[in-house]
Amino acid sequence: MTTSIDRTPPAVTLRIGGEKLTSGSGGTHGHVNPATGQVDADIPLAGASEVDQAVQTAHAAFDGWRKTPPAERRRLLMRLADLLDENAAEFARRGTLDNGTPISVSGGFVPLSAEWTRYYAGWADKTSGDLTASFGNGGELGYTLPQPYGVIGIIITWNGPLISLAMKVPAALAAGNTVVVKPSELTPFSGELFADLVEQAGFPAGVVNLLPGAPEAGAALVEHPLVQKVTFTGGPATARKILHACAEQMKPVVLELGGKSANLVFEDADLTAACQHATFMSLGTLSGQGCALPTRMLVARAVYDQVVATVAEVAKNIPIGDPFDPTIISGPVVNEAALERILGMIERAKLDGARLVTGGARLEGPLADGYYLEPTVFADVDPQSELAQTEVFGPVLAITPFDTEEEAVAIANATPYGLSAYVQTNDLKRAHRLAEELEAGEVLVNGAANLAVHRPFGGVGISGVGKEGGRAGIEEFLRTKAVGIA
Repeated sequence: MTTSIDRTPPAVTLRIGGEKLTSGSGGTHGHVNPATGQVDADIPLAGASEVDQAVQTAHAAFDGWRKTPPAERRRLLMRLADLLDENAAEFARRGTLDNGTPISVSGGFVPLSAEWTRYYAGWADKTSGDLTASFGNGGELGYTLPQPYGVIGIIITWNGPLISLAMKVPAALAAGNTVVVKPSELTPFSGELFADLVEQAGFPAGVVNLLPGAPEAGAALVEHPLVQKVTFTGGPATARKILHACAEQMKPVVLELGGKSANLVFEDADLTAACQHATFMSLGTLSGQGCALPTRMLVARAVYDQVVATVAEVAKNIPIGDPFDPTIISGPVVNEAALERILGMIERAKLDGARLVTGGARLEGPLADGYYLEPTVFADVDPQSELAQTEVFGPVLAITPFDTEEEAVAIANATPYGLSAYVQTNDLKRAHRLAEELEAGEVLVNGAANLAVHRPFGGVGISGVGKEGGRAGIEEFLRTKAVGIA
C-alpha cells in the first residue's frame, strides 16, 4: 500500500541555548534509511568543543532554572506535553525516518511520551523532605532538602528516540536540573522537533541543549567536570566505559541497559493471548529491537508443541514491508551491521542444536535493498546457549520447554541480565509467587503494558542501575541535604 506521506528528512542542527548550529567539529554522519539502504541526509555532529559550550550554557542557566517556581516548571512541562500531542503526526513521520520503525508503531510512542511528560510535570511541585524533632537536652530540629544536581548529561539510544527523551528529560527538568542531551547520530530527526517544541513551550534558553554526536561526543559529555550526573540508555559495553569515566569524578549514573527477558507460559494461561503477545512483542514490535522485549519464551511441556506451532503461525503472518505503509507492523533493522550480526547469531544457533521453526533469512525481492529479516523462531533452545544468553536485538525468539515451576524460574534467572520478566498464568497465587522469585527489575503478568510511567523501570545485573518512571524516576535527579538546628 503506497502512502502520500512526505518522506523527505528534515534538516538537523546542534541546539545550544537559543542557537541552532548547522555544523559541528565532529564532522558529519551520512544517515542511512534502513528501508532502502541509501544515504538520505547528512547530519552535523557535535565534537568536544560544542559539548563544552553546551555544558557551560546549561551550567549558566541552572541557577535561574532551579529558582524558577515549581508551579512554573510544571506549567512549562504541561505545555510541552500538549505540543507533543499536537505534533503527533510529524513525530510519527520522523520516527519512521529515523530508524525505519513502521508508522503504525512510531505513532504510538507520541501519546506515551506526552503521558511521561505530564506525569513528571505533576511532580515538579510535590517533592518534599522529612522533618524530625527532639526537644530533650537542648533539642534539635532536623529536616532534609531535596535539591537538583545541576547539569545532567543525557545519552539516548536509537531504537526509541522520542520515548527515550520523554523518559529522561521531563523528570530532570521537573526536579530543577538543566540538561545536555546527546541523541544517537543514527536517529536525529525526532530530537530536532523535540528541541523546537521545548523552545515553543517557553523554556528559558540553555535549560535544554541537544547535540547529535558520535561516541566521542558522548565521552566528552560524560567526562565534563560540570556534568553532575549521567543518565544513559544503551548497551552494557558502552555503559562500562561510562562507569569507568564517571568513577574518576565519583559521578553518579542511571544506566538503562539491555535485557534477555524470559516469558513464562504455564498450561493454565490463555494460550491464544499468550502466543499473540509473545510473538508480536518479540518479533513485530521494533523488529525485536527493544531492551525489555520477551525474547525468551519458556513453556510448560504439557502445552509446548501447541505453543510452538501457534507462535510459528503468528510469526509467519506478521506484516513486513514499507514502514510508511500503515498496515505494516514490522520494518527493517537499523543498519547493515545489525543485520549481519543477527544473521550470524541465527547461523550459530543452528550449530548449537536449536530447531529453526520459521524464518532465519534476509528478505529478498522488493525489500532486498533494505535491512529486512524474516521473523525468526527457534524451538528446543538450550538455556546455556548463546541464543538464550545473549541479547539479539532483532526479530528472533527462543523457545525452551520446562517441566516444573522451579525449573522455569531457574532457567529464567540463569542469565546475567535482569531487566523484565513476563508471566502468563491464571493462577493468582503463582503470579505473586513468581513476581517475588524472578530476578528482574519488573515482572509483567498476562500482558500488562511496558513503560507505564507510574511504575519504576530499570534492571538489575548487567541490565542497569537506577530507575526511570514513578516517584523513583524523579528521585534519581534529586540529592538529599540534611539540616540540623540546635
